[in-house]
Amino acid sequence: MAIVRIPDENRTLCDPAAITAHLASIGIDYERWEPAHAVEPDAAPEEVLAAYSAEIDKLKVHGGYVTADVIDVKPETPGLEAMLAKFNREHWHNEDEVRFIIYGRGLFHIRPHAGPLTVIEVEAGDLIRVPRGTWHWFDLCADRKIRAIRLFQDSAGWTPYYTDSGVDRKYQPVCLGPSYLPPRSVLTQS
Repeated sequence: MAIVRIPDENRTLCDPAAITAHLASIGIDYERWEPAHAVEPDAAPEEVLAAYSAEIDKLKVHGGYVTADVIDVKPETPGLEAMLAKFNREHWHNEDEVRFIIYGRGLFHIRPHAGPLTVIEVEAGDLIRVPRGTWHWFDLCADRKIRAIRLFQDSAGWTPYYTDSGVDRKYQPVCLGPSYLPPRSVLTQS
């Protein structure tokens, strides 16, 4: 289950309903797909796409996506630093950014045009859609591992348009992790 933080308000959301409601309020679609498929985290991309083909087909119809692939990032990924440099600066795209996390964790930082920055820590089973035009950036957690299904509305993929605001340098990529248990008062905030 995702963990959502609003750093400027010192709030952390762990309740599924509160997470979904907050993300919807800033235009982010979030779903939790319980592990329904017997696919190993290191399965071949074709096997992963085949296992989730029904869900992918529904997303394609609903969102106009034309292609899907599997991205696999780990510390030994060739060109990892250059790849991360494309993701971890504030940018936007001319198409949606859709990710279903298969393995690992990462941080989507969303800077809405109105309202405070929201940090979404995603993990296996989380589906997120960042709509076109949304200012955001992405960081890996400390273990630098994530595997996800990506969907695209253009078969050539997306192009990042950087805002050059520098706001991304003000926030550290800190992951809380699946063992995070917030104080009882945090669980009741919405």
